[in-house]
Amino acid sequence: MIPYSLRIIFMLCCAFTSLDVHAANLFSAEAYHSLTADRRASNAGDIVTILVYENSSASNSADTSTNTGFAINGKVSTLYAGNNMAQVGAGDNYGGKGKIERAGRLLAQISASVTDVMSNGDLIVAGDQNIDVNGEKTRIHLKGRVRPVDIAQNNTVLSNRLADAQIDYTGEGFITDRSRPGLIPRFFAWLGLW
Repeated sequence: MIPYSLRIIFMLCCAFTSLDVHAANLFSAEAYHSLTADRRASNAGDIVTILVYENSSASNSADTSTNTGFAINGKVSTLYAGNNMAQVGAGDNYGGKGKIERAGRLLAQISASVTDVMSNGDLIVAGDQNIDVNGEKTRIHLKGRVRPVDIAQNNTVLSNRLADAQIDYTGEGFITDRSRPGLIPRFFAWLGLW
């Protein structure tokens, strides 16, 4: 049998231990990351992939025509035999047509860094991609603001979800240089004759 003093000590230990037990919640919604999904960008320095799918087209046309004219008819009678007729007339016609059509398409994937987190939680992202293939250099620069809810579970964002988006696509090289107009057409365009 257990001595009486040991029973009292055991009961006091159990009583004091159970009085001061506090459980803390280890779950934090801000720091939660699913075990099966990629980690989404949420802080400055994080990386997010921007899927650039941009299609643009514009069309403008104008049609102008004007017609003006006037005529003066008169009859002059004299004492001489016969009637003398006098006629004066003038006219002007103008017609013009113009049409402009332009289309563009850009498909790319760019990894961009989160440069800042705004007070409302939106992320400012910016990224550059430089590609050099056989002397043809292409540079894509992207900057914009994205809402965290627009970031997919695989940490990607469509470019049409970027607010204040700036997407610059530039290139240089032999083929790019040959696709630009020469000096004479540029001179005539500068004069407004082209």
